[in-house]
Amino acid sequence: MEEENTVKAEARTGESTGYIAATSGLKSKDYIGYALGDFAGCLCFSTVTTLLQKYYTDVLGLTPLFIMIMFIVARVWDAINDPIMGRIVDTRKPDKRGRYRIWMKWVAIPLALATVLMFLPNGVLAEKFGSTGIMIYATVTYIAFGMIYTVHQIPYGSLASVITTDVKERNKLSVFRSLGAALGSVPVLIVTFFWGKKLYEADGVTPVLGENGKQISQVQYLPIIIGVSAMAVLGCAMLFLAYRLNKERVVACEVKHEKGDTGRVVKALLSNRNFIACCLVGLLLLAGQMFTQSFYTYLFNDLFASNWMNTVSMVCSYGPMAILMFFAGKLVRKFGKKEICAVGGIISGVANLIPAFMKDVIVANPWLFLVFCFLSGFGLSIITLEIWAIATDAIDDVEVKTGVRNDGSAYSVFMFFRKLGQVVAAIAVNGALLGMNYKAGAGAVQTLDTLNVMYYMATIIPAVMFGLIGIVLFLLYGLSHKKTAELQVEKEAILKKQAENNEIRIGEDATEN
Repeated sequence: MEEENTVKAEARTGESTGYIAATSGLKSKDYIGYALGDFAGCLCFSTVTTLLQKYYTDVLGLTPLFIMIMFIVARVWDAINDPIMGRIVDTRKPDKRGRYRIWMKWVAIPLALATVLMFLPNGVLAEKFGSTGIMIYATVTYIAFGMIYTVHQIPYGSLASVITTDVKERNKLSVFRSLGAALGSVPVLIVTFFWGKKLYEADGVTPVLGENGKQISQVQYLPIIIGVSAMAVLGCAMLFLAYRLNKERVVACEVKHEKGDTGRVVKALLSNRNFIACCLVGLLLLAGQMFTQSFYTYLFNDLFASNWMNTVSMVCSYGPMAILMFFAGKLVRKFGKKEICAVGGIISGVANLIPAFMKDVIVANPWLFLVFCFLSGFGLSIITLEIWAIATDAIDDVEVKTGVRNDGSAYSVFMFFRKLGQVVAAIAVNGALLGMNYKAGAGAVQTLDTLNVMYYMATIIPAVMFGLIGIVLFLLYGLSHKKTAELQVEKEAILKKQAENNEIRIGEDATEN
């Protein structure tokens, strides 16, 4: 009883001793090393989410309908290969390097190559091989990238659970991971600043204007391929560095698997309300972020005719994170992850909805749109900073309630829901383009009706997605501030039992470099 009361007190104060203390104690290099994993991944992933959609329509001339179908097919395949990857990670025998971090080393070069391959065919190749050949190449390379990115994301996401078991340090890890992802998403915006070439009439002086009176820009291939290649190489280097800096502090001594284990793990996950709520939040967050990243390239290029807004809007969206990261820990300790993230979702939803009623004013004053981007980013930043800690808490909740824990499998299910978020984003982006009769191809001129619909889609769709995050957290996710503290107590008891039964190795000596 005395031991239990001590642990409860530690949970309330945020201090840890015993088995949780033995599997924690992170230093600055640990946080930086973990952040580098998502920094590297997002250098490649944000290249795809920001550039690929418009590259497909404006450079390759692929139709929105084909792109939407291709994206959906790729995500259906992910429904198969994500759980497979999760089971591969969980069933692979741990070695002296642990179970998860080694995958960053193995995937570094393949991920860089897969990123560049998607952008290799240009207009010349399209003329030589025809549209069918380009569609086949685009499909194969896009699906290959998704599979290789899964090989990175599943083990990397699972790594957080074994780097530390302390809830306070996990919150900080989540903040650093999100910071790494945000920083990794910024360099691609340099490409969008230079990729547009203003079009002029035959005299070389008279600008080509659209129906809204703005000068038409044509996306250029050379800045894209140079930028993509540079980011792929940098991402590869950062993954090797992340491998060196990370350390696993909880490693299973041996792996025992029985027939039907996979089904039991998935059933335990999908029957847990908190885990499902966490997955829905991940789905909506990524869907909204990917929608805005892809759709804003059309909005800023075609409606506002200001490519510089791509860069500034990203700064406005992620800038608040640079401020909130210093206060996230204090806010979580005082109010709880669920509570502050739910409020953040509502703020972001409202910030995206208000501009829908101010179209004429904002089109005349584009900087106002960026102000609302900042407000939306403020609401989203706290969710982005804490989403990975929420996921880890939910996986802990499954283990405490069922005794079942396979981090790779659990994280693969969570990532599958995020992949569904990509499907939602793909349908929303391309469905919107189809609905507004967007004209694909280099230098295409859009009608005024198309541009008007584009504006409303750019505001209402993310308002719905981000607002739903707040609703899901308020109504479905049950790990409140108090419940999370109680969960830490139960986690300590589980670690103690596993260590006493020689089921896990713990502490700094759990792995070797």
